[in-house]
Amino acid sequence: MLSKNFKNLLIGQKNYIKIISVCRNASNETAKNSDKYSQLNNLRQRPVYLDAQATSPVDPRVLDAMLPYMTNMYGNPHSRTHPYGWESEKAVEKAREEVAQLINADPKEIIFTSGATESNNIAVKGVARFYKDSKKHIITTQIEHKCVLDSCRALEMEGFKVTYLPVQTNGLIDLKELEKTIQPDTSLVSIMAVNNEIGVLQQIDDIGRLCRSKKVFFHTDAAQAIGKLPIDVEKSKIDLLSISGHKVYGPKGVGALYVRRKPRVRLEPIQSGGGQERGMRSGTVPTPLVVGLGAACRVAKEEMKYDEERIQKLSKRLIDKITSELTHVVVNGDPEHRYPGCVNISFAFVEGESLLMACKNIALSSGSACTSASLEPSYVLRAIGADDELAHSSIRFGISRFTTDEEIDFTAEQTIKHVKALREMSPLWEMVQEGIDLKSIKWTQH
Repeated sequence: MLSKNFKNLLIGQKNYIKIISVCRNASNETAKNSDKYSQLNNLRQRPVYLDAQATSPVDPRVLDAMLPYMTNMYGNPHSRTHPYGWESEKAVEKAREEVAQLINADPKEIIFTSGATESNNIAVKGVARFYKDSKKHIITTQIEHKCVLDSCRALEMEGFKVTYLPVQTNGLIDLKELEKTIQPDTSLVSIMAVNNEIGVLQQIDDIGRLCRSKKVFFHTDAAQAIGKLPIDVEKSKIDLLSISGHKVYGPKGVGALYVRRKPRVRLEPIQSGGGQERGMRSGTVPTPLVVGLGAACRVAKEEMKYDEERIQKLSKRLIDKITSELTHVVVNGDPEHRYPGCVNISFAFVEGESLLMACKNIALSSGSACTSASLEPSYVLRAIGADDELAHSSIRFGISRFTTDEEIDFTAEQTIKHVKALREMSPLWEMVQEGIDLKSIKWTQH
């Protein structure tokens, strides 16, 4: 239920709503002139949303917590001379505690950022540059988020040596290979907790113990894990951890970075300014967004067990329905070490983009939203050994807290229907049905 405060705010904003209506009308006129957005005007109903790894809907309880700080409680949290600043600062510190409690950290170890991309940049570049005089080696994996990979490439341009660990066919790293790769001058190991494309859950407890025994800092991009799976920075011996607000049913534009104090992690800030956030991230902290992130973490902590069990059932329901009706289907990633809300399936002899277009009543993805404009096969699927054909035929189904049984059934039915229809148009599928081994054919090149 939304609070009385929330309802009163809505009632008192008639003029504001009129302004928004005018803006929307103007926006609609612009959209009519654009082929890219004109389809929005033709939609009779919004598609079923199954793209939770790209972003999650804001939980109404989160919005309810944010609204006062977007209206009458608008003070700058760094203003120390009047109540407007004091009340905003109090709200920010409460949110800091809520984020810390979710991962068993000290509130002083939480640094607010604009999102996981910034958190990852600060962690990877910041640690590397601070310890560059004695340590110039970084270790990451080939399936990290693009912001981590690009940060590592930037460090290579500065003279650092970076090892990009391969992963096994199930998406997991080989811990023995990691141990061999650690050198005396290794300053940081950066390995994501849950992969954003295939949902693989790395063995972060084992990685943390290994890094601590070698006196190497361990950073994990936990954007896809926070609030969905239990994470304890003390138990897992994590030194730096990145958080995204909009992946945990919070607002976009806010995130956090956990930076351990004991043993202390030092890093060089990548942004100059007023020295906010213990000097690690200068800039005015956006109170409404930070309050939203705190509320999202609080709700996630309270409902994690229920959400996890429910999403597990929905995931199994989706996979079972699809695999019982279709052959030549591959569920990518380790079947056990995986976040169930991220289901990545390759449908052989079907082009992924064609399937997405056919399933226009379902919001799905063929991979990471950050690289969805590219027509290249997913580098994550390539890293686990999938050939180009299977990589091109993959679809990611993202299940959220708000996904219903009916939406899962509808998605499964539509996917099965359109995969069968697309395969009927494929000459390769016809050859397979006739028992021809496609790998044995020597194709002529012109």
